[in-house]
Amino acid sequence: MPITTKTVAVTGNQAVSEAFRQINPDVMPAYPITPSTGIMESFTSFVSNGKVDTEMILVESEHSAMSAAIGASAAGGRVATATSAQGLALMWEMLHIASGYRLPILMALVNRALSAPLNIHGDHSDGMGMRDCGWIQLFCENAQEAYDNMIMAPRIAEHAEVRLPIAVNMDGFIISHSIESMNYIPDADVKSFVGEFPQINPLLDTDNPKSIGALVLTDYYMEHKRAQHEAMTKVMKVVEDVSTEFAGRFGRKYELFEAYRLEDAEVVIVALNSAAGTIKDEVDRYRDKGVKAGLLKPRLFRPFPHELIGAALRNARAVCVMDRADSYGGFGPLYMEIASALYPHRGPVLFNKIYGLGGRDLMPLDVDQVIEETAEAARTGKVKMVKEYITVRN
Repeated sequence: MPITTKTVAVTGNQAVSEAFRQINPDVMPAYPITPSTGIMESFTSFVSNGKVDTEMILVESEHSAMSAAIGASAAGGRVATATSAQGLALMWEMLHIASGYRLPILMALVNRALSAPLNIHGDHSDGMGMRDCGWIQLFCENAQEAYDNMIMAPRIAEHAEVRLPIAVNMDGFIISHSIESMNYIPDADVKSFVGEFPQINPLLDTDNPKSIGALVLTDYYMEHKRAQHEAMTKVMKVVEDVSTEFAGRFGRKYELFEAYRLEDAEVVIVALNSAAGTIKDEVDRYRDKGVKAGLLKPRLFRPFPHELIGAALRNARAVCVMDRADSYGGFGPLYMEIASALYPHRGPVLFNKIYGLGGRDLMPLDVDQVIEETAEAARTGKVKMVKEYITVRN
């Protein structure tokens, strides 16, 4: 029987901060940046009020925050932090070091547009910018998913066959600052689920000296990178196992991706994070009108479950991938993953819509237009434009 949970009305930032409180990391280095600032504001109050045992380190930049996280994790602690946009970009050098050292650091990434021009609202350009940094990436539709994924994150990242850093993504302002009804898990149950931090070769184990950060030239560098890749190949099974246990204990089931009304869908939209809620409503409306529409919402973006997603989409007649980020001069990042997943199947017509950059709203009417264009592509086998910005001024 799933346990009884507490229903609350909170913002996404408050939900993630509560998850951090329950995880009770050993160290949290922080340099707050909008729209993730609320996470650190709430968490520092937990530190000040003695509700956690965490050593809070206020540093001089986001680069320093990730540097401190790397040092604390290598020393043998469970470490967490949060950031957004330019903050993540300033960490970029250190993101590779965290994954290369196989340090299971926890990060809440509140997605925000990258400058320039300066913009503080939510799109996925920051998260997509780190997709090749060797981090596990989970994406969340709402505050409940952000909270639940953060509770699962330590179990995934710290698994003995993984030992990689993990970023839990949620949309800036749309989720981070919006209040919604959700369920908290009791502290004791979170503590039992998360468990103690499993130290592996900690630097502070002075009885067993070791070094970290040695120079590796052409003789072994590729072997290190292959080892990282092999660890990534084991992540999907760990995510599935942890999610299954989470569902059994707490009653909420998460897959590697959500297949919404996808079983017989001929017209499919693929999208990440908060847009999925609006798309589900419109999928239901079009189903009532006789259109076999569906949604595929990836949860695990790195590593990307290409084979499973390709199999889930192969029987569709047309697929539109909606990206809240762009790869300038190429296709959207999510589109490229879906195209790779579908290539072996030579299946549906596929095209790309770029939407919501800088936090621009995606309205139900906008989704309707995408569904209708996708339905037309399903009928004709042709697309008007393979890649197009929508809701943009001419």
